[in-house]
Amino acid sequence: MSGGRITIRELARRSGVSVGTVSRALNGYADVNPDTRERIMELARTLDYTPSASARSLVTQRSHLIGVFLETGEGHPDLQHPFFHEVLVGLKRQLGAHGFDLLLFASERPGNGYGGDHSYLKRAQHHNVDGVVLMGMNPEDPEIRRMVRSGLPAIGVDVELEGPRAGYVISDNGAGIGAAVRLLHDLGHRRIATITGLVETRPGGERLRAYRDALRELGLGYRDEYVAYGDFYVDSGAAATARLLAQEEPPTAIVAASDLMALGALRAAAKAGVTVPERLSLVGYDDIQLAGHVHPPLSTVRQDKAGLGAAAGEALIAAIEHGEAPAAVTSLPTTLVVRGTTAPPAHD
Repeated sequence: MSGGRITIRELARRSGVSVGTVSRALNGYADVNPDTRERIMELARTLDYTPSASARSLVTQRSHLIGVFLETGEGHPDLQHPFFHEVLVGLKRQLGAHGFDLLLFASERPGNGYGGDHSYLKRAQHHNVDGVVLMGMNPEDPEIRRMVRSGLPAIGVDVELEGPRAGYVISDNGAGIGAAVRLLHDLGHRRIATITGLVETRPGGERLRAYRDALRELGLGYRDEYVAYGDFYVDSGAAATARLLAQEEPPTAIVAASDLMALGALRAAAKAGVTVPERLSLVGYDDIQLAGHVHPPLSTVRQDKAGLGAAAGEALIAAIEHGEAPAAVTSLPTTLVVRGTTAPPAHD
């Protein structure tokens, strides 16, 4: 026998039935005679037959492809960001267990208008994806709204989607930042600053609000000069920390809205001759793999990043296979991880 791939037509010829019957037998349809099904399945095993995606989709009317839209470029996340990498790992594991593959759409420009070549909906329809996961996208983008309104199953990760077959998954940002601020307060810090992420994004905005709420609940005054704006990345964290430390009355502690910005803060503190945690305490957010391996090891708020991906995949599968409307929002808990960058403030 030739070493070439066995096609569904060859399997049908050897089984003495039609291509349609083979397809229905392989996909578990009940209207196929049991003896015929067993004969087809046994022959498929003997020939090591693997159905092609196109053949399978003819019967199931599904591609078993999930589109992942990730907007990159200035002001947006990229594939190198450890948060998104770990989310994708969880998403792939959950979807793969149900026979779905991922198709990544990464673009440095938005949807480019209704019906344009870069239209999100047009690209999803062109590849016949069964559903989409959105990360790092602006939910107010008209193209995103159009795709959600189309009825295509859609789940956002930290992207608030509202539609008949849409939902989103997030971490409990309020609890996470609140725990970080309370830790510093319990250690004796009263001059607590924050480095924000992009505040127009849901996680960036929620973490800033949570910082303000925590200060109020603890009876600490909110100071505009203790809010330094960043973009979730290392360089912005370093620049923000340099500005904070240059103040006449600098903070004794900083809560950063991402671990990458906290790592930038460590670099800026070292450059300024400010030791961590002796003269400056730092808390990050995410608990990326690197967080526990820097010196000193970073105290942080752990997100279940793979869990976010898995939750997105689970909601999407339910919408695709059972026609269920996803939960409007699924919130996952966070965990405070105390390491070596937090200590009581120095007393000069």
